[in-house]
Amino acid sequence: MKLKITCTTFVLLISMMTAYTQTKINHVAIYAKDIKKSGEFYENIVGLKEIDEPFKDGLHIWYDMGMGTSLHVIAREHPWTNPSIEKDNHLCFSVADLDGFIKKLRDNKIPYEDARGNAGKVNIRPDGIRQIYIQDPSGYWLEINDEY
Repeated sequence: MKLKITCTTFVLLISMMTAYTQTKINHVAIYAKDIKKSGEFYENIVGLKEIDEPFKDGLHIWYDMGMGTSLHVIAREHPWTNPSIEKDNHLCFSVADLDGFIKKLRDNKIPYEDARGNAGKVNIRPDGIRQIYIQDPSGYWLEINDEY
């Protein structure tokens, strides 16, 4: 018995196989020194939308980062140790209005700097994208750029 596979069937089979073998990002998890302060920062300053999380224990806050990814902010259950994270290791968010975002930072007295560490300065990449760096309440570095 011969099996006849049409072009449409072949494409469907390849798509199904790819769906099971392709690796994609699901979430980024960070521990927070103060989950309430970190939650307020990611929601009110960064502008992420809180999404449902399964634990319901007050130790987790999840945020939608778009394209099926999420940020998991987790309360530290044992004594806090400051992260030894350099700016080179950062999470990046793109915003539609970098100037408006910088105004929000200034209004909330949140410092920002360019890639070289110059306070209050904006970095311009060779491709023209503007970027700044900030730290969240637990000390993690974030890049914010206008590659929206």
